Amino acid sequence: MTITLLCAGLAALVTGAELLVRGASRLAAAVGISPLVVGLTVVAFGTSAPELAVSVSSACAGQADLAVGNVVGSNIFNVLFILGLSALITPLVVDQKLVRVDVPLMIGASLLMLVAGSDQIIGRLEGGLLFGGLLAFTSHCIVAGRKAVAADRSVQNAEVPMAGTLHVSCEPQSTMPSPVGASLAGHARQVGLIVLGLALLVVGSNWLVEGATELARWLGVSELMIGLTIVAGGTSLPEVATSIIAALRGERDIAVGNVVGSNLFNILGVLGLTALVAPSGVAVPSQTLSFDIPVMIAVAAACLPIFFTGHLIARWEGAVFLVYYTAYMTTLVLTARSHDALPAFQQLMLIFAVPLTVATLLIFAFREFRLRSAETTAT
Repeated sequence: MTITLLCAGLAALVTGAELLVRGASRLAAAVGISPLVVGLTVVAFGTSAPELAVSVSSACAGQADLAVGNVVGSNIFNVLFILGLSALITPLVVDQKLVRVDVPLMIGASLLMLVAGSDQIIGRLEGGLLFGGLLAFTSHCIVAGRKAVAADRSVQNAEVPMAGTLHVSCEPQSTMPSPVGASLAGHARQVGLIVLGLALLVVGSNWLVEGATELARWLGVSELMIGLTIVAGGTSLPEVATSIIAALRGERDIAVGNVVGSNLFNILGVLGLTALVAPSGVAVPSQTLSFDIPVMIAVAAACLPIFFTGHLIARWEGAVFLVYYTAYMTTLVLTARSHDALPAFQQLMLIFAVPLTVATLLIFAFREFRLRSAETTAT
């Protein structure tokens, strides 16, 4: 039965991701919103629906460790595993808006979570502030996206031949409707694809998480460990499927925007709403405060120099992300088993691997800065 659930869940995820990406990209073109905005909002929020369902139900059932671990683990998984794997498949071009606005917001939201949970509880007031931040972010994305599209159209209109210049065309006049005048039936069809895709993603991830969680509990794994690993990875499978399918289809803005938007939604929306509806707020375990949330902040901060260097996530950078996710998972396993190798492994990461990666990224960022400064001076 477990194997059947896993296979059915995987099939539902792949099919749902294909439908979601197809519907979202076509709807964005039809209504005049950029694919990046769709990736940051509709796709990101939709693929984070499993995280929302799991965290809210867990908190209401008194399983706060599972709820918090799900959010933190999902954010780490989204950046290190999903972006890493997507970049290995094809280098991902990063929109400048992500570097200037959205990634700093993701870092800020991660820091805000640390501050809100510093007393080991995220109450309803703090949950309301987080959820209000999500509403503000969504409004900003929609307004900024429509302004960007309007600016692009004005530039295109400016390229039309000047008044007084005779322009004769022998081409027949097109009778195709403009994107603004697209039929309601066409819009409804794309919305239907999005809804169906989201439904398949939620159902598929739930099937996978259900079987994996029962297996982990049978093996005696703690709820926090389940939340950080199996549930976090399982509820992030919609993001995995969506970003990989988007990368393969050339919708790179959706692939990257899905990850950044999902991380923001997890903190502001999932955690905020969970704290609002939970009877006594959401308790934050001390281990999460001292280790997992700082890792989440470091992962979010690592995006900035990588995204900055050429606005491209190269394959080698994707490989680095995957290596660090493997290291993080190894740390969790060693911690759960209280293994004697844990101190040596942590020292290896802190003394050698992390500083080497930071130095490499800083060198690349400095070279990129000097190159752009030279180009600006030359012009």
